[in-house]
Amino acid sequence: MLILNKTAGVFSKPSKRKIYEFLRSFNFHPGKQFLHKLVLGIETSCDDTAAAVVDETGNVLGEAIHSQTEVHLKTGGIIPPVAQQLHRENIQRIVQEALFASQVSPSELSAIATTVKPGLALSLGVGLSFSLQLVDQLKKPFIPIHHMEAHALTIRLTNKVEFPFLVLLISGGHCLLALVRGVSDFLLLGKSLDIAPGDMLDKVARRLSLIKHPECSTMSGGKAIEHLAKQGNKLHFDLKPPMQRAKNCDFSFSGLQHILDRIIMQKEKEEGIEKGQILSSAADIAAAVQHTTACHIAKRTHRAILFCKQRGLLCQSNAVLVVSGGVASNLYIRKALEIVTNATQCTLLCPPPKLCTDNGIMIAWNGIERLRAGLGILHDTEGIRYEPKCPLGVDISKEVGEAAIKVPRLKMKI
Repeated sequence: MLILNKTAGVFSKPSKRKIYEFLRSFNFHPGKQFLHKLVLGIETSCDDTAAAVVDETGNVLGEAIHSQTEVHLKTGGIIPPVAQQLHRENIQRIVQEALFASQVSPSELSAIATTVKPGLALSLGVGLSFSLQLVDQLKKPFIPIHHMEAHALTIRLTNKVEFPFLVLLISGGHCLLALVRGVSDFLLLGKSLDIAPGDMLDKVARRLSLIKHPECSTMSGGKAIEHLAKQGNKLHFDLKPPMQRAKNCDFSFSGLQHILDRIIMQKEKEEGIEKGQILSSAADIAAAVQHTTACHIAKRTHRAILFCKQRGLLCQSNAVLVVSGGVASNLYIRKALEIVTNATQCTLLCPPPKLCTDNGIMIAWNGIERLRAGLGILHDTEGIRYEPKCPLGVDISKEVGEAAIKVPRLKMKI
């Protein structure tokens, strides 16, 4: 029996017969010999159903993903029960496709790794229940994965990066700065005190009705803002980055969103249009919010680098800043961070765009990292739970704030 925390609720398991039929679709006879450890990664923390098979050398043998973006664009945001149902409808097919593409039989897997925290409770439940049935049938070790740990370690799949390094994770659901000292050894330097930057940009895009804009109708909110911002004047609206007086590495985006709501409402009155119509100043608003967001993220990251160097947590030269998560694909924000890393003699690294967003590859790779380190490998899954909310590492953000490091002003010429 699965024991779940109070915020999780109850989820239904796939029937044993369905899992048995699923496994029968594979050839269990010895064929291709694999010399390395193989991990199947399963990701369902939000609105993407994804799976991948990765070996211990970092070769991606097979992957598959089902995106729900088109559905959620129509509803104006992610509706958890809808996401849950779509995960249920697609998870078996996606795992099957990843395994078939890899030419790996389930019996040849070394372990199964699955996101169990943090994320949407209803979505996490689908991935966990399916994975536990597979683990039970195959008698394989199970590796529960922290979604943000997986994002942070993805860079070690694509680049030769040694510990320690600084990571900035920015997405639609998360925003944090952490020092990565080992596979499961994180020091949390700062996080968003309210909403994530991707969530804020999506809300501004919805308020601007950018889905009705002919150039943005198929884009997510964040992509629409980035696209439209290229045509706008970022200085047309006088927006100030949040938390300018707070000398820490925490973030805040909800205040900026409320300010923009008021600006949009005022411009609608001035232009004599109703809510839901496209403002003539939409591009200027997009440019202003993107620039302000970039400046806010850059300054907090700058302080994190200075703090880590001051405390001897990072090398004075050639330190690495890794930026990942969906918002990391925003090139304007990336350029702002390049200005910071150039000023602090650091190297900026970002995974390829498809590995910045949620995917099964990062989960499988995190499983490989944990398998090699001998960390968190479960042979008994009784009592395993998913956790919709879960911090990453040891929180030293108070210590960062007490250091009150003043950040030199940089010219954000982007």
